[in-house]
Amino acid sequence: MNAELSPGLYIVATPIGNLGDLSPRAAHVLTHAAVIAVEDSRVTGKLLNHIGVKRPMTPYHDHNAEQVRPGLVARMATEAVALVSDAGTPLISDPGYKLVRDARAAGHAVVTIPGPCAAVAALTLAGLPTDRFLYVGFLPPKAQARAEAIAEIAGVRATLVIYESGPRLGALLAALAKGLGDREAAVTREITKHFEEAVTGTLPMLASRYADAPPKGEIVVVVAPPGPPEAASAADADLALAEALTRLSVSQAAGEVAKTLGLDRKALYARALELRG
Repeated sequence: MNAELSPGLYIVATPIGNLGDLSPRAAHVLTHAAVIAVEDSRVTGKLLNHIGVKRPMTPYHDHNAEQVRPGLVARMATEAVALVSDAGTPLISDPGYKLVRDARAAGHAVVTIPGPCAAVAALTLAGLPTDRFLYVGFLPPKAQARAEAIAEIAGVRATLVIYESGPRLGALLAALAKGLGDREAAVTREITKHFEEAVTGTLPMLASRYADAPPKGEIVVVVAPPGPPEAASAADADLALAEALTRLSVSQAAGEVAKTLGLDRKALYARALELRG
């Protein structure tokens, strides 16, 4: 591995708890970068101390990103700039994507050094379907806004991954139970640390468990996708066919309703002929 890094932006994933999870490649980049853009220099300083190096750091977070970003992009023309978050993969719940966007627009190289990510780690612990998932991040803290956000994702046929803090976990689980019902879920916390755990159960069960006992540590809630939709009734089919027949032929109406309601096209065609007759 060459000691010298080419100019550009290096997106470096860092440990989410266990410092032993820092990859050799990530350590190499952090050791040789000209500057490291960090959320909190105290947190990243501990990581650098772990690998025995000292490097220049500059704060880059929600409150200063607009002011700091142009200078970082300018430096990428001649220097290697590393981007880290306090824990995990940058750009997940932080403003890093704008730095990547502007770096590309300026013609600079952008390199990713993958590694730990709490959302993916929680999925592996939860024991819920992983073939399709939606990362939601932090839901709004206020009750009404949170309920509206939950209603927006209620019908998504994917496992949901949500970040939350300990003190707000009970309220989140209660809102999820109200908005999503009796779905299976998992509360994962302290991932990669000594007290790592994944507590599973239905949303109402988990809401009851954590209502008056907020846990410590960083938390990821994983919620199973909704069950299969109820089959459309004969009355539903007749209503849909009657509407479709006002603008389509019998064959086209049967095809459209079959696709929409997931019913047998031949049976719908026969019924459409009866309704048309």
